Amino acid sequence: KKTALIAVAIGFIGVGIQFLSGHSSPEMAFAVYLIGAFVAGFSMCLLNTVVNPMLNTLGGGGNKGNQLIQVAGSVNSIGATIVPVLVGYLIGDAAKAQISDANPALFLAMGIFAIVFIVLFCMQIPEPHMVKENEAKTPDKHSALSFRHFILGAIAIFLYVGVEVGIPNFMNLFATSPEIGIDPTVAGSIVGTYWFLMMIGRLFGASFGAKISSKAMLSSAATVGMIFILIAIFAPATTKVSM
Repeated sequence: KKTALIAVAIGFIGVGIQFLSGHSSPEMAFAVYLIGAFVAGFSMCLLNTVVNPMLNTLGGGGNKGNQLIQVAGSVNSIGATIVPVLVGYLIGDAAKAQISDANPALFLAMGIFAIVFIVLFCMQIPEPHMVKENEAKTPDKHSALSFRHFILGAIAIFLYVGVEVGIPNFMNLFATSPEIGIDPTVAGSIVGTYWFLMMIGRLFGASFGAKISSKAMLSSAATVGMIFILIAIFAPATTKVSM
């Protein structure tokens, strides 16, 4: 709980720094914004570290806990579906936009962080590992890095997050480029559709997550994902579909 509260507070500060970049000198604006993005991203890393174990604990661990994580991830995807559309509408042409054009979105983000902080602070969250009394503490002879699956998992998450976040960012730039010429608001809707489909996948996974192992789910999703990415890479840029 304390880690989550610290993470939310850091996120509020990060978005605040991004807001200040709009009032900085033109020479410093980008650097200030980048610092704010780093601080906000650090907040997300902290939240990811603490929220998944918290959800797993609330679900009782095992496949049931994994199912609860999928449900919560679906809620996350709902927000990610709405935000690109909203920001695309607020900013308009990204090539001509100023940081100040995103102020309403930044204020909204800071408000959400503030509300989440208050709600988390007032809630009682079970933390079984914190209530063990008089437990003899002996140093573990194994470090986290001594487990092969931990190292491979860390590398996989590093690569996956780059793919997950990179695709919608490049998608938006590609769609609004002069060669393609899609309206920024429409482009934001397309990016929102990406997150919407991710939400569908999470809900689909949550529906039977208590019955199927996370390894089987990951293997299946990764295989299908690679197939579709290869299709996207080799399909001509002129290929379009009606949405």
